[in-house]
Amino acid sequence: MTSDTVGDQGGDAHSGTVSAGVDSPSVSRSTASGPPPGPSVSARRRAGRPGHDADSVLRTAVRVFNERGYDGTSMEDLARALGVTKSAIYHHVSGKSELLRQSLDRALDALFAVTREPEATGGPVLGRLEHVLRGSVLALVEELPHVTLLLRVRGNTAVERRALERRREFDRFVADLVREGVAEGAIRPDVDPDVAGRLLFGMVNSLVEWYRPGGGLDAEGLAAQVAAVAFEGLRTPH
Repeated sequence: MTSDTVGDQGGDAHSGTVSAGVDSPSVSRSTASGPPPGPSVSARRRAGRPGHDADSVLRTAVRVFNERGYDGTSMEDLARALGVTKSAIYHHVSGKSELLRQSLDRALDALFAVTREPEATGGPVLGRLEHVLRGSVLALVEELPHVTLLLRVRGNTAVERRALERRREFDRFVADLVREGVAEGAIRPDVDPDVAGRLLFGMVNSLVEWYRPGGGLDAEGLAAQVAAVAFEGLRTPH
């Protein structure tokens, strides 16, 4: 997607904006004396109904995907939600699959960025695992609509299958940390690393169903709560 703003029809060569609405014929300047004419109808429409930039198009598309389901969303639905024509959207993306890819990549890139941080790659294994858990919560909160969409894909398209493979790669990273912890004696030996990873991040993933920013618990506080339950449990310390 380009950085040009998306509107309905018509364009402004100076601003790079595709404006909303169909332009009316220009108003000619009169050679008679008197005040110059006011803004044309098309100019007033552009001023009153700004176009959409790349971020707002993606944001709106993801909202509609989450509300209606990706398979249940048509380009007509997206055009209606944006208040533009389908052709205006096609000018910037090849179709809804490109919007899906951008959203899923945004969620996955945020998660994998956590795995590359120094705290996730060095030091005691439990500390690394906890850092990845906390960082995943922070990434989820920051990219909540995109992570929500990621967790709802089922592999029905090539874009979805690629995203699911990347999710499995992330799961393997976590399972390897658990496996390393078992080998070092930091994690109990009767824990299955794959199951443990799924349980830990199943708890993280469940946040998309109920957590909403601004509800009294910020992202850092939420990450601390998840880490406390995961690594310390619910028992009162003796």
